[in-house]
Amino acid sequence: MAKSRKSIDVADSYAVRLMQHLVVPTFVIDPKRRVVIWNRACERLTGVAASEVIGTSKHWQAFYETKRPCLADLVALDRPEQLPQYYPEYAARGHNGLGFSAENWCVMPKLGSQLYLAIDAGPIHDEAGNLIAVVETLRDLTDQKRAEMALKELATKDGLTGLSNRRAFDQMLLGEWARAQRTQKPLALLFVDVDHFKLFNDQHGHQSGDECLRAVAAVVSRHAVRPLDLASRYGGEEFALILPDLDCDGACMVAEGIRSAVMALAIAHGAAGAGDHVTLSVGVASHIPDGTDGGPDRLLGAADEALYAAKRLGRNRVICAERVLAEFAACGGKPVPAPVRRKTA
Repeated sequence: MAKSRKSIDVADSYAVRLMQHLVVPTFVIDPKRRVVIWNRACERLTGVAASEVIGTSKHWQAFYETKRPCLADLVALDRPEQLPQYYPEYAARGHNGLGFSAENWCVMPKLGSQLYLAIDAGPIHDEAGNLIAVVETLRDLTDQKRAEMALKELATKDGLTGLSNRRAFDQMLLGEWARAQRTQKPLALLFVDVDHFKLFNDQHGHQSGDECLRAVAAVVSRHAVRPLDLASRYGGEEFALILPDLDCDGACMVAEGIRSAVMALAIAHGAAGAGDHVTLSVGVASHIPDGTDGGPDRLLGAADEALYAAKRLGRNRVICAERVLAEFAACGGKPVPAPVRRKTA
C-alpha cells in the first residue's frame, strides 16, 4: 500500500513539473477556485508572476481590470448559462463534463495592452467523480484577430473616402428597418449628391474630383454622430446616411447642416452651367414601418424622389419627401415624373 501511495505521489509530482514547463500558458485552480499552478508560459503571457496568484483567487486580475470570473471559474461552478454574459464566442462541451471553450479580448493590466485569447477550461475529477481541479489553457490569437478585423473592415469600407460602402449600407439598412418595425420608431434616410460633379471632373480633373469627394465625405461623416448612425458612399458622387429614431424634421436639420458645411468649404467649381463653388442636393425621408411594409424599398424610393425633386428645383437644397409637392407648388412648378425607385441589394 505504501508503495502504491509513493507511486501516486511521484506521478503527481511529475505531472506538476510537466505542466510548469509546458509551452502552452496554463493555470490550475482547486474546487474553491484558488490557484494551485501558474506555469511559466502563463507568467510570460500575462506578466503576472506565479508568486502573486498561487493560493489566491486573484487570477482574474491578470486578465481584467474589474472583478469577473475566468472561464475556469465557470467550469468549477458548473455555470454554462453564464457563458454568454462574459464571452462573445463560446462553447460548452458537455454539462459538468468536458468543460468550456471561449474567446474574448482581455485587457491584461500588467502588460498595458489588450490580447485576444482563445481559452479552454476543463475539469479534473477523482475516481468517485468529485471535482479536484480545473485546468485552463490559453492561446494568444491577437495577430490573427486583428488581421481578421482588418479584412472585415476592408470588405465594408469605401477605398476612396473611408466611409462605409454600399454593402455595409444595405446590411445596416435592413437591420435598422427590422429594429424600427419592432420599436415603432421612425427611421430616416438621407441621399446626398454632389451637384454637377461630372462637370467638376471635366473642369478640374479626376484627381481633384477624388479630393472633392473625400472633403464631402469628411463632412458627411461628421454628421453621423450617434452610435447607430451610418454614413456611407452609396456610389459615384452620392452618399447616404441612415439615421435611426429621427423624424423628417430632425433628419432635415442634419441634412441642412451637411449642405451648409460643404458650402463653407468653398471648393471652387466654376464650370459652365455650375456655380462658383461645389454644392449639394439632399433628399430626406423618414418612415415608421408597419405591417404592410415588407422591406425598406418604400423608404429608399421616398428619399430618392426627394433628391430628384431637389435637383429639378435648382440644386443646392434639402427636400423632404413629405413636402415634395409643396416645394414644387411654392416654386410655381408642376410635379415631375418620379425616378425609378431604388431597391435594396
